[in-house]
Amino acid sequence: MKPRILLVNPPIYDFSAYDFWLKPYGLLRVGGFLRGQAEFELFDYLDRADSRVPAGHYRSDPWGRGRFYSEAAAKPGLFADLPRHFRRFGLPRAVFRDYLLMSAPCDFVLIQSGMTYWYLGVREAIADIRSIWPKAKIVLGGVYATLCPAHARASGADLVIAGADLMPLWNFLEIAPDERALPLWDRYPSLAAGVLKLADGCPFRCTYCSVPQVYPKFHPRPLDRSLAELEFLLRLGVQQVAFYDDALLHQPEQLLKPFLCAALRRGWHVNFHTPNALNARFISRDLAEIMVTSGFKNIYLGFESSAYGWQKKTGGKVYSEELARAVDHLTRAGADRRLLHAYLIIGHPENDEQDVAASMEFANALGLLVKLSEFSPLPGTMDGERCRPWADLDEPLSHNKTAFTLKRLGQRQINYLKSRANELNRKLLAEFHHEPAARAPEAATEASMSDWP
Repeated sequence: MKPRILLVNPPIYDFSAYDFWLKPYGLLRVGGFLRGQAEFELFDYLDRADSRVPAGHYRSDPWGRGRFYSEAAAKPGLFADLPRHFRRFGLPRAVFRDYLLMSAPCDFVLIQSGMTYWYLGVREAIADIRSIWPKAKIVLGGVYATLCPAHARASGADLVIAGADLMPLWNFLEIAPDERALPLWDRYPSLAAGVLKLADGCPFRCTYCSVPQVYPKFHPRPLDRSLAELEFLLRLGVQQVAFYDDALLHQPEQLLKPFLCAALRRGWHVNFHTPNALNARFISRDLAEIMVTSGFKNIYLGFESSAYGWQKKTGGKVYSEELARAVDHLTRAGADRRLLHAYLIIGHPENDEQDVAASMEFANALGLLVKLSEFSPLPGTMDGERCRPWADLDEPLSHNKTAFTLKRLGQRQINYLKSRANELNRKLLAEFHHEPAARAPEAATEASMSDWP
């Protein structure tokens, strides 16, 4: 008899959260490896299209993004002095409890974890499973489990998977995986947006990034596998696909170009988006042309700062002249200028040297819309470890990007930076008056998450 497995994407407790093509891709991929060997159920608290979302709360923009249903939540004591409202994002807790009460208990429950400081949602889900399905075995994996394994082991899960090695999971389930099987996207009754990865990891070692802790090495995935995943999404009616790669443009001749050329040859039509920052260094003229031709729409470029010293000190991923060259290639290739963005970090430990205001002006002068990304002091990263004098990194709530940045910069400075970013964005969009009107995007954005390996 096949075991029954429930996949759970938990709710989010935070000051803000937005569906920026946020999907539990890793969880679905892990479940897919067991396709045909187990019976699966999926409960995604963050599925905005779920029929159990309270009426009137499901709205999406043309690219499939939108606000999560949310409710006010008690603010943790660590944030008591912060002038921000704390909220719980996702389906109401009662909906999950009713689901558990009305369903036959599963043998196993696999729970993904995203940001380290979202663990309150993980603990809530585990507590409800324990109280209603006491015999179910619970497995926790993902970013929180990997970066904070000791803390995650206190969550109540029976097994915590820290890192990309899934052998402990297969041994625990006593099932041999089929790594050719496709992710369980078909468990969604309705699916407007999906996710792809062409490779795991990143060859760069930026001092503020935790990717090397999750994926120590850059590892390309087989081309035929990636094409099969895209074809599967298209068969399900998906038209918005976000790349979750941390280095999508690395080795383009071996990865992205062959993938896009194959998709074009097959006549596949889809809108591609890049919520994880692209490395502008690799955008050549011919790569820009094939990206635009194959359907790239919302393009986000990682920039962080125009200050050369800061760029070099934090890893030298991209320099100002490389960003300018990439923008020129993209615009000449016909990219929609209203959909070109530059990420800039705020709240970094060396914020003064970074010179955020000047960096915003530089990116805007290139024709890029500014997206401010608040710094999160993650343990194990060089920049995160430097923040221990100001933050208790052993408590994941201290990694919260909103809280940390607010404490580091202060309300006045944050308001100035966001106001200036929005002003620059509005002025830039006004220059595109010959094109259909577009609302200026918010300066702050939600980072997409790489969840399970």
